[in-house]
Amino acid sequence: MAADHVTVPAPSGPQSVRLDKWLWAARFYKTRALAADAIDGGKVDVNGDRAKRARQLVPGDQVSLRLGQYEWVVIVRGVSERRGAAPVAQLLYQETDESKAKRAALKVQLDSMPSFFAYGEGKPSKQDRRALRRLKGDR
Repeated sequence: MAADHVTVPAPSGPQSVRLDKWLWAARFYKTRALAADAIDGGKVDVNGDRAKRARQLVPGDQVSLRLGQYEWVVIVRGVSERRGAAPVAQLLYQETDESKAKRAALKVQLDSMPSFFAYGEGKPSKQDRRALRRLKGDR
């Protein structure tokens, strides 16, 4: 007897997941608390709208988030409630080409700027301290 149709098993795991859990599982933030703080601070948008931490994400949603000076725009490719290894976490999203180009341009710009903190060779030597004292007029 040949089967007329083939049944496809339902995918295992969740179909949607909370935004704060997803950001943590995708390794954008080290803890869920940091992810929740970023969401509450307005640094995360989903599909162009400001999101709350309990917002349910499904594959296909567009998430934009600001991490420091950089802005990421990613498309959700998978959902997970557990934090796994970094290579597995990178499978949960795909960054847009425009986002990659903007981040690369910003990195070049930031790298070309002079640093405000110029660290010397460490603390002054005995000879340097004596020269400073002579310069100040101390003896």
